[in-house]
Amino acid sequence: MTKKLQSSDRRTFRTRNKLKKVNINHNPNRDVRPRLSIHRTNKAVYAQIIDDIKGVTLVAASSLDKEIGLDNGGNIAAAEKVGKLVAERAKKAGVKKVQFDRGQFLYHGRVKAIAEGARAGGLEF
Repeated sequence: MTKKLQSSDRRTFRTRNKLKKVNINHNPNRDVRPRLSIHRTNKAVYAQIIDDIKGVTLVAASSLDKEIGLDNGGNIAAAEKVGKLVAERAKKAGVKKVQFDRGQFLYHGRVKAIAEGARAGGLEF
């Protein structure tokens, strides 16, 4: 494995494991929330809500969805629309509260836009 890949994996696992500890070592006094996982590439952004206890994806959305109808899926405006779309689909699935999993990406730019779009769409995190 290259040094760059090792660093990227380390950042991803560090972020994700902090979130999973809450759900897996679940405390009856704490509400168990699915996580809103984000991934971005140069051409698109992806968001999905995952239930770690059952190990299933509840809701997913990306800038490649025909429903959004974007020419360029790799910009901040597209990311905000993806956030709103994933929040809308989550409401239909009965999910109101999530944990935000930014993965290896900094909370900045398109990742921040997805989070703000999801909050504007009605998700709480």
